[in-house]
Amino acid sequence: MKVVIDTSSLLSLVRYYLPFDKKKILFEIIKAKVANGQIIAIDKIIEECEYTSKGLVLETLSFLNDRTFNKTYKLPLNTAFVLPPAPAKFYRMVDNNFVVAVQRARLSEAQYDAVKNDFMNSADMKMILTSLNLKIDNPTEDIFLVTEETEASNDHKVFKKIPAICSQLDITTINIQQLLDKLEGVNIEIR
Repeated sequence: MKVVIDTSSLLSLVRYYLPFDKKKILFEIIKAKVANGQIIAIDKIIEECEYTSKGLVLETLSFLNDRTFNKTYKLPLNTAFVLPPAPAKFYRMVDNNFVVAVQRARLSEAQYDAVKNDFMNSADMKMILTSLNLKIDNPTEDIFLVTEETEASNDHKVFKKIPAICSQLDITTINIQQLLDKLEGVNIEIR
């Protein structure tokens, strides 16, 4: 199993789960999974974590910011040159399937091109492309994209939400709770 995790999921992990991890069991499991490449935090997500909630994620999961740890395990994953497997087909999907038609219609061609360029370089798209490439490179392995987003679009953005795009690409999305249920050695119970 390999998972690509987003900023909001990491934030949920450090806000709602790790405060109750008094013996640091969950912390050590997450650290080990990041080290062995099962949990992937891409470079764009680490950048987002620096300024989200005053850097709480990087403060709590300090190993994500540790130069020695990162150098040893070649982290974070550099997505500067991550490309879609079939670029022409993928870019047609971006223009036709991933766009919210009503929002697209409100933009001029130049505005749409600028928004599309920003979207293609966003952390969301880099996570999707990373997941898609992992799925193609590891056809027998379970690949998940961990996000707290839902498919419902309510924010008037030009492009659909991560789960809606992933469903069209046959990438399974799960939330942080579902990830914790899948991790070996993690047993969350409330007394």
